[in-house]
Amino acid sequence: MRSGAKVVVVGGVFLAMAGGVSYGAYSVVSGGSGGPDAETVSAPKRSGPPSADEVAQTAKDFLAAWAKGDARLAADLTDNAAEAQPALFAYRDEAHISKVKLTPGTAVGAKVPFTADATVTYKGRSKPFSYESELTVVRGLTSGKALVDWKPSVVHPGLGEGEALRAGEASAPPIKAVDRNGTELTKEKYPSLGPVLDALREKYGEEAGGKPGVELAIESGGDAAPRTLLTLTKGKPGKLPTTLDAGVQAAAETAVKQHSEASVAAVKPSTGEILAIANNRSDSFNAAVQGQQAPGSTMKIVTAAMLMEKGLTGANQKVECPKTAMYQGNTFKNLDDFSIPDGTFATSFARSCNTAFIKLIDDAKDDAALPKTAREVFGLGLDNWQTGIATADGSVPEATGGEAAAQYIGQGTIQMNALNMASVTATAKAGTFRQPIIVPRSLDSRELAVASRSMSPSVHSQLVGMMRQTATAPWGTGTKAMASVGGDKGAKTGSAEVDGQGKSNSWFAGFSDDVAAAASVESGGHGGDAAGPLVASVLRAG
Repeated sequence: MRSGAKVVVVGGVFLAMAGGVSYGAYSVVSGGSGGPDAETVSAPKRSGPPSADEVAQTAKDFLAAWAKGDARLAADLTDNAAEAQPALFAYRDEAHISKVKLTPGTAVGAKVPFTADATVTYKGRSKPFSYESELTVVRGLTSGKALVDWKPSVVHPGLGEGEALRAGEASAPPIKAVDRNGTELTKEKYPSLGPVLDALREKYGEEAGGKPGVELAIESGGDAAPRTLLTLTKGKPGKLPTTLDAGVQAAAETAVKQHSEASVAAVKPSTGEILAIANNRSDSFNAAVQGQQAPGSTMKIVTAAMLMEKGLTGANQKVECPKTAMYQGNTFKNLDDFSIPDGTFATSFARSCNTAFIKLIDDAKDDAALPKTAREVFGLGLDNWQTGIATADGSVPEATGGEAAAQYIGQGTIQMNALNMASVTATAKAGTFRQPIIVPRSLDSRELAVASRSMSPSVHSQLVGMMRQTATAPWGTGTKAMASVGGDKGAKTGSAEVDGQGKSNSWFAGFSDDVAAAASVESGGHGGDAAGPLVASVLRAG
């Protein structure tokens, strides 16, 4: 963003140099508990939570000073003036926000909601700017005064740590992103694509042939794309083709709304093309492609391939599945302590028997076997995926002892997201890793990640067969969730235990013909119960 405002420091005091800026006519009410003149030297320091009167008066004084444009006074009414003052100056001088009216609502305890009605003006272009936010009043630890608990989100609810509002010429031209069939993709119609479209615009706006406009945006710094809040002057958008499918994306958007903190991704096994990315979160984090969490038993897709490649078992070979299994002092068990007497490896896979996998560890005689297969066959942990947007590419670090055993069942140090597991599922279906992409490679001739080898035909056939059994057999853990899905289908469920969580995270991976998808739901419990229906919805749309 380009900005003509200047902020200088003289004698430790911030001085904002800007002209033509007018602010609302609030006046600070002196004598209140939060104001700088509210206490005398002899007044005893207060303690305990602020009273209702203190909350109301402090909020009123702070909003009044802010609206008046007195960033110094407003900052002094917070518990962190050193951070608040430059942020409030930047609100005026970098974001070019003027004519500010801040209206407090009814306090709920120490929280005070408020509405902001203002104007953004940059180089003669002006537009109204309104939003809602809230502040919290706390007791100052050293002063005993009632003060505003300072957070960037007080200025605007979209602001996080290290972020700032800026107005000026956009850092990249706008884009008109279209799906594989030419349908336009917008944030309004597909809210989950907000961070995706921002990232695509930042990276490919110029290649698409657009012309930048003037806007107010949230800037995060680093590689993160600015998030547009208000467009003052529209630029000329360039047309950007993507691999997404509007129908599948719409199904994904609807599906994730069933649960909070849910993410889903879908890809084509035959090409690696990403069909959908969706999240339902309390923040704007694109967890579907950048999240890093243990994937639970969905990782058994990779583990099973490794064990069969090494000749340690086969789909129809008998394996032990006791209630519990011990490995180097660590006890592993199955959900509800079930066991499978005289069962096959395929049955243990379909029923997600943890102990059957743990008992094969000693036979592998190689703690690095799983990370090696993950990298060489499934393309995980290469850290060089070039999808077109920033992604976390999965991580299966080398481990020993109990940590290595936990990795066999998708726990411990393994880190995945929905896109990683959709890719794993696609690789299992196709037999060969094809790096996920969201824009055609022809757009920028970027180098795609390549796995060093494919699965052997025998292992591929057995793995697909076991996933089909998981999705169709009466004892398959994915059968219920996949009942409504047609075509050639397969699945794997997962539940990942996380320290400090009372309920495990729910994971599910599945395919139907040439569509593979995976989903995660934080604290969702069993994979087939929460994440499973999300994947099924996406597969039906594909």
